[in-house]
Amino acid sequence: MTLLTYPGFLIIAVVLFLTFLTCSRKRRGLRWQWPVVAKLPQFVRRYCQFHDWSAQILERSGGTCLVVKNLWFVNMDNWLTSNPANVQHIMSKSFTKYPKGIDWRKRFDIFGDSVFNSDSVKWKYERALYKGFLNHQRFHELMPKIFEDSMEKQLIPILEHVSKQHVPVALQDLLGKHIFYFSCRMTTGCDLGLFQSSSHEHLFAKAIVNACEAISFRYLLPECIWKLQKWLGIGKEKRLSEARKTLDHLVSEYISIKRKELSSRLRKEDMDFSILKLLLDRDELARTLSISDEVMRDNIITFMFAAHDTTSTVLSWFFWILSKHPVVEKRIREEIQKYLPDNGKTKWLAFNAKELNKMVYLHAALCETLRLYPPVPVQTRTALHNDTLPSGHKINQGTRVSISVYAMGRMTSTWGEDCNEFKPERWITDDGGIKHEPAHKFFAFNAGPRSCLGKDFAFTLMKAIASAIIHNYDVQVVGNSQIAPKRSIILHMNHDLMVTVKKRWA
Repeated sequence: MTLLTYPGFLIIAVVLFLTFLTCSRKRRGLRWQWPVVAKLPQFVRRYCQFHDWSAQILERSGGTCLVVKNLWFVNMDNWLTSNPANVQHIMSKSFTKYPKGIDWRKRFDIFGDSVFNSDSVKWKYERALYKGFLNHQRFHELMPKIFEDSMEKQLIPILEHVSKQHVPVALQDLLGKHIFYFSCRMTTGCDLGLFQSSSHEHLFAKAIVNACEAISFRYLLPECIWKLQKWLGIGKEKRLSEARKTLDHLVSEYISIKRKELSSRLRKEDMDFSILKLLLDRDELARTLSISDEVMRDNIITFMFAAHDTTSTVLSWFFWILSKHPVVEKRIREEIQKYLPDNGKTKWLAFNAKELNKMVYLHAALCETLRLYPPVPVQTRTALHNDTLPSGHKINQGTRVSISVYAMGRMTSTWGEDCNEFKPERWITDDGGIKHEPAHKFFAFNAGPRSCLGKDFAFTLMKAIASAIIHNYDVQVVGNSQIAPKRSIILHMNHDLMVTVKKRWA
């Protein structure tokens, strides 16, 4: 597997193509302007280590740098920043000047016309609709029941099976099966059952991984190149097209199931509250949107992706870090012991929201994981007008500004000289509570008007899964693979994290 493989061949072709253009322009007496910080060949060479390389570059440049300048096929400058003041300016203070824009929607077309891709009035209306759903009393009443059900039907059987087999398993796959079942219930209201859920999760996860890698690759290549691949149906664009078909098929099936349930009232109302029901039910506010099936699919795919992929990714990094910091794992286990009921000292137990809220050190360890390994490592915006960042850098209209969320957690100017060390204690106040950092500094859940609606719910879900596993099982990482971030729009690992699971209670 060398550069002669695809996409290695494609990268070579692009570099040769640019070299030809450079020589051609020099012969015509035209000046070729390479990136200020890094020439494209170096950028290509660093492709697989992009996030770590970006962090190093930004640390040396003071938090903001011009990555690409005046390349004719890009037709825009591209700035990269990890400066919290710049982030606050872009995402909050001057939010309307930096929309996601057409450039974003072209690259993220797999999410169609969902709230993830929209701007302006449409985005405001849709966000208000989904915010109402997440804040609804029925949501908070039903989610604990669905989570308890998913633990009983998914996580416990999977962990019990794996612990009896005594063979290594891929941790993200293991977590993904449980989280998919839960996210499917939350977004569509469909109870797929163990076998069907596992089958659907495999298809969904594979499609999302392929889509994320293809979208990331679109930011490396000239638009004309990846559009040519798309037209020819080759390479990563072929996988992206196949991924969209898979996701469309799965979600269309869920929409069909839910329509039948609503028309015949097969489901009990007390267990039927989901995003899909909100979009389908004529008596809800959603009726004013006149949402087509295609837009409905786009939004369901987006919410399932947000709930499934980001959560399983963060928890995979969390358990990988714990394997390297046994003292932290020991402290989490000791904290869990403090809040166990008397009859739960030596038996399988899951925890409710009230108990989870008391687990400060576990929360801190998850915050520290999110700081170092944010599930969405880069955010991109396009300037609508000429602007000046707080750092003093001039931004021209049409300029793309990328926020390296990954680098933000590794800046000494922001987090101190120990920024690359895993220290949950940095998140705990002197009086033993959680230290709250501003969103433009701790950017794992976005900031400003587009801040994550499900932040609190995400923490509850992650703490519930992590505490149940840590209390009831010993998870040991096996193998000698060098784990590192993959170049993708989601911070997947470059290799499967293989683990063994051993039951702690008889």
